[in-house]
Amino acid sequence: MRMVKEILGQSVVVEAFCFEASRRLCHTRQNNNKKHKISMFPSFSCSSILLPIVKRRTTFDDLISSNKSLHDGGGVTLTISASVAIKNSKEFMAMMLHYFDSFSHNTTGDRGIVMQLVSTQIDPTTMEGKLSKRAVLDWTRELLFNGGGDSERSTHKVEFEIDSNFGFPGAITVTNKYDKEIFLETISIEGGFVEFSCNSWVQPEKVNPDKRIFFTNKACLPCDTAEGVKELRKEELRQKRGDGNGMRKVMSDRVYDYDVYNDLGNLDKGIQHVRPILGTKQYPNPRRCRTGRPPVITNEKYESCVNAFMETYVPRDEVFEGVRKEALDVERVKGVTRNLIPFIRTYITKCGVFKELSEIKNIYKRRHQVDAMNHTNEENGTLSIDVNKLFQDSFEEYFKFSTPHIISGNGGCCITDEELGRQALAGVNPLSIRRLQTFPPVSDLDPSMYGPQESALKEEHIISHLDGMSVQQAIEEKKLFILDYHDAYMPFLKGINAQEDRKAYATRTILYLTRMGTLKPIAIELSLPEGEHQQQQSKQVLTPPLDATSYWLWQLAKAHVCSNDAGVHQLVHHCFRLRTHACMEPFIIAAHRQMSVTHPIFKLLKPHMKYTLQINALAREALINGGGIIESDFSTGRYSTEIISAAYKDWWRFDMEALPADLIRRGLAEPDRAQPHGIKLTIEDYPYANDGLLIWFALERMVRTYVNYYYHNGLMVRSDTELQGWYNEVINVGHGDHAHATWWPTLATPRDLISVLTTLIWIASVQHSAVNFGQYPLGGYVPMRPPLVKKLLPKEGDPEYKEFLEDPEGFLCSSLPDMFQTTKFLAVLNILSQHPEDEEYIGQRRDLSDWIGDPKIIEAFYDFSIELKRIEKEIEKRNKDQNLRNRCGAGIPPYELLIASSGPGVTCRGVPNSIST
Repeated sequence: MRMVKEILGQSVVVEAFCFEASRRLCHTRQNNNKKHKISMFPSFSCSSILLPIVKRRTTFDDLISSNKSLHDGGGVTLTISASVAIKNSKEFMAMMLHYFDSFSHNTTGDRGIVMQLVSTQIDPTTMEGKLSKRAVLDWTRELLFNGGGDSERSTHKVEFEIDSNFGFPGAITVTNKYDKEIFLETISIEGGFVEFSCNSWVQPEKVNPDKRIFFTNKACLPCDTAEGVKELRKEELRQKRGDGNGMRKVMSDRVYDYDVYNDLGNLDKGIQHVRPILGTKQYPNPRRCRTGRPPVITNEKYESCVNAFMETYVPRDEVFEGVRKEALDVERVKGVTRNLIPFIRTYITKCGVFKELSEIKNIYKRRHQVDAMNHTNEENGTLSIDVNKLFQDSFEEYFKFSTPHIISGNGGCCITDEELGRQALAGVNPLSIRRLQTFPPVSDLDPSMYGPQESALKEEHIISHLDGMSVQQAIEEKKLFILDYHDAYMPFLKGINAQEDRKAYATRTILYLTRMGTLKPIAIELSLPEGEHQQQQSKQVLTPPLDATSYWLWQLAKAHVCSNDAGVHQLVHHCFRLRTHACMEPFIIAAHRQMSVTHPIFKLLKPHMKYTLQINALAREALINGGGIIESDFSTGRYSTEIISAAYKDWWRFDMEALPADLIRRGLAEPDRAQPHGIKLTIEDYPYANDGLLIWFALERMVRTYVNYYYHNGLMVRSDTELQGWYNEVINVGHGDHAHATWWPTLATPRDLISVLTTLIWIASVQHSAVNFGQYPLGGYVPMRPPLVKKLLPKEGDPEYKEFLEDPEGFLCSSLPDMFQTTKFLAVLNILSQHPEDEEYIGQRRDLSDWIGDPKIIEAFYDFSIELKRIEKEIEKRNKDQNLRNRCGAGIPPYELLIASSGPGVTCRGVPNSIST
């Protein structure tokens, strides 16, 4: 049991234990009579699985027959009890106490929580599901007689009256007649024979008059839906789709709908604050969740911005709650306080520009704090304490940041060549590196707009670094790789470099695979638009240095490469757009609009969709919006949204988001049947790919078992109206700008569905973790990974060249973000890299009761959890292997980003189920 707790989490220990008992029971019965098939009731809880062992009632019919009956007008009425679990929010408790203090004992039904059971059977008189009589839970009465309460959650008893021929409950409707919303957790019929896992906010009837509908926990395909609840299944989806009109009400509505990104700028502040509308023919983009805010006064195409009195709408159940919200608020306050001193020094005392690299290290807490405050008096040997210094140092330390891992192996100076290559494989952005297959590299941009496609890289630049091989031989032996940001940046460089304190190149970096399995940069090409800078070449190539001057120029070139990499990482691979956050949002919206909560595919995806809409909304408010963190802290500035759109238009493909497909596309792997998983890596020590493939194939096995359990053939997949409606809406609406792309996978067979679902879960969990939770530990030192650079490389004859020769380190420091920009940037990275205490990691599920009647499904989840634990041990073993130089060695941090489990805080490990940070 202890091992099960560690693997599945505390909330599912009982389910896992009960599953094992039920499996043994089924096995025993099947051995006794192979023709007898055990049929478990779909709504059994974990406790009911064990009922035959303890000789209790085993069916809902037994429960009915054991309950008291009343003769009512010739019929027989039965009474069954249920327990209702409610989370006690502070607002709701205040309202309850108000009722209590006012001694309002009105029992006429004008308040309370009104519930009605709905049978799976049709009532022949109404041709709808049979209904129980209304049961009313009036919480104020319990407060009055029980003296109130202030616990986090409470459980209440209610009684339902049903006819003797009611049948099996399939759903329950709930109406909240109080003045405040309630969070309904579970409703459990006596004995746990029927369970409703609600876990949702229920709004007051006066706010939303529609009855809330909750179904039993049993997963159910549309074709298997009982007649009595078919219309309720449709009604539930109708409620979540809305009508596409009006402004959505923050903190009350639960409507999922689409809109374009027309809320990133602020036209009311002036034309300079306008940003392109993403999701148009000119600027393609995935769709976002519709808020319905009124348009800008001067242009109805743009949505008005949020303000101090208005939050961005997301459906009510997607909003951060509890410890997660509290943790985010705490980190925000920390970020503000940490920026107070840097702000004062930068903008008030005008001394915020770093002059030496050692000054940058002072913003971090000391690892091994030398106790200069305490010293021994040499004359009498007594210990004296400088109280003033103690207070001063403690005060300053409070405002400092933790030392990131990235500094450890580099002496806290510039990034070394070896570290630049290692980070391409085991850093915060392992998704850009690809194998060089054509030399010199060629641009795909229109030469009439952006100049010649040919690179300035020549054979003489790299031949001396190839261990005696020719360039062609090195390509054929798969020894050359490239970080190519030329096409991502070149179309926007004129605008980027016209911004104040922003200078960027479109970079290409050639890397060589050494005999030790590490990558080493051997040439960097820096490109500018032709004619932009008369004193700058449009293309220049730098190679590893031979003297002091070329050493510092090489460091500056690497700073520009890392700045390019940081921008592409944030805008394309991670946070705010394509490969994680933004591409997932349409899949989530469509799932809520097209698939019932009882649909097995919705149930599978549910933990992988949690909180993503909320974090994306926060990103639109403060990160990717005009003037937000990305624009103020990254070289791309106000052109960030255009770079995002261009990458989505020309590069993003859903069929290439599967890990094996992505690795093959980048030339980092090739099909090989001799390998365990049929794929061979080009670079053997590629930590992201090595660890990722272990999880990918474990995940695929679990999804295959799940899908094949519910879909036995292609006809079942093609005839599933909810499933097909979901996928079609994703393509034609959510990703409507790619609606006619031929690369969309078909969804016609169980194999197709396995591929699509594995890819989605991979994106939401593993891929997001790989590019997110290392942001501060592996990217929190600006000399090694600057988000922006303020100066181009100095050229002989430039006014700055003399300054560079006299103080090259100072010139480099003046090219980096100042103190306030740096600390503001680090505060954001620190927040994004955090795990909250309530994080649910891949392999953990808190809803296993949904499959209590399906032991094969629980066994698949259990086996997946066990496999992830085994993978963790394998990763830990790899991190100690001295032969793996990209993850083990002096000063090299272990690669732990794909270790599934983690504690709270910034840990540089842990794979949550969903994109929630």
